[in-house]
Amino acid sequence: MLRHGAAGDKPRVPGWPGLLVHLLVSGVRMQTYTARELGMDSEAVPSDAQAKIYEFPAAGDTQSDENMDHFIVRDGKCFAGTHLIIDLWGASRLDEIEHIRATLRDAVEKAGATLLHIHLHHFTPNGGVSGVAVLAESHISIHSWPERDYAALDVFMCGDSEPHKAIEVFREAFRPERIDVGEHLRGEAGAE
Repeated sequence: MLRHGAAGDKPRVPGWPGLLVHLLVSGVRMQTYTARELGMDSEAVPSDAQAKIYEFPAAGDTQSDENMDHFIVRDGKCFAGTHLIIDLWGASRLDEIEHIRATLRDAVEKAGATLLHIHLHHFTPNGGVSGVAVLAESHISIHSWPERDYAALDVFMCGDSEPHKAIEVFREAFRPERIDVGEHLRGEAGAE
């Protein structure tokens, strides 16, 4: 249900306080839409990501990470983390949301990362899936086009995690004919 504030206020969506989305139309006119009008109503379509609220620091955690930026030094380079851009071509099972969820969990585990939560959305009618595994070290995202046997993934991890290990998990889970991988060192600070 949309709620209105004072006269002249735009409607608000419960669960999304103050969220309004502005779209530029024809390069001139602005239109304002609420989250509900854009299909982002968390009450009508609850997310599994809303099941837990994480508070940091955790109770009993007294160690400060104030000076621990988790930058990596490898091959004479200092950087925040490795960002892999992965394209899967000729892939299968790209419309099976539970298979994708299990694959993301497996990729996180194999890479030695810390899973905070997974949020996936299943599109109709083509069955594509978009989603993200949010990690303490960053994220893994997926966008699939099963009608084209194609998926775009990105894996960004900082610290001691090993993002390249996720590639083999994706190969086994989706059986692509071809995998293209690009790598970018995020926050590269130069030689140490």
